[in-house]
Amino acid sequence: MTGFQTLLYKEMLRFWKVSVQTIAAPVLTAILYLVIFGHALEGRAGAFAGVTYSSFLVPGLVMMSVLQNAFANSSSSLIQSKMTGNIVFVLLPPISYLEFFGAYVLAATARGLAVGSGVMLATVWFVDLHLVAPLWTLGFGLASAALAAALGLLAGIVSEKVDQLAAFQNFVILPLTMLAGVFYSVHSLPAFWLGVSHLNPFFYMIDGLRYGFFGIADVDPRASLAVAALSLLVVGAVAITMLKRGYKLRY
Repeated sequence: MTGFQTLLYKEMLRFWKVSVQTIAAPVLTAILYLVIFGHALEGRAGAFAGVTYSSFLVPGLVMMSVLQNAFANSSSSLIQSKMTGNIVFVLLPPISYLEFFGAYVLAATARGLAVGSGVMLATVWFVDLHLVAPLWTLGFGLASAALAAALGLLAGIVSEKVDQLAAFQNFVILPLTMLAGVFYSVHSLPAFWLGVSHLNPFFYMIDGLRYGFFGIADVDPRASLAVAALSLLVVGAVAITMLKRGYKLRY
């Protein structure tokens, strides 16, 4: 386990040494979203009964921050290692592909949860929040961060250049996140787009996190957690298979 612990420490240290950029900046971005959208749409946009729009917005912003930053951590770390050539120092030591996967995903999960926790703590100054079901909140936070981290690792494996990784983030991760009900309840959408939203796995994660905050959700939280867990298993299995084969890592 020495190799796993060393790689995990290296990945944790990588984002922590520049925490102003990797943690503080995303928290500030989420707060700006809250201030602007909360001020502009408070009392105008529909939300759950008895829940103000600003309060409704917070879980969406928390989950958006978790997903985007967990993805960014694992994907950027791997693509930078591939481009600079120092990936060889990870491949040469006797570190198994499972340890490789675990270290990258755990470190990215830690960053995602750190940013999400920062957003949640910062929003206390703006809205009155109460966690109705904290265990559900923790469960969805962990599952979602791990899924985004595994997606980031997968994107880092497949990508050979920064622009390929940027395309993956801009055309896959960002749309899936922004169209998952961060700023609105999906039940306010027309029937066609409501059905499309239910095909988006990120929707279930945001909706499940809202259940942890308010005890209200558009979908049964057990079904949402099952979708998150199944998505993690599928993405994780694909990423592990690629690592085992050395796909685009060994030339």
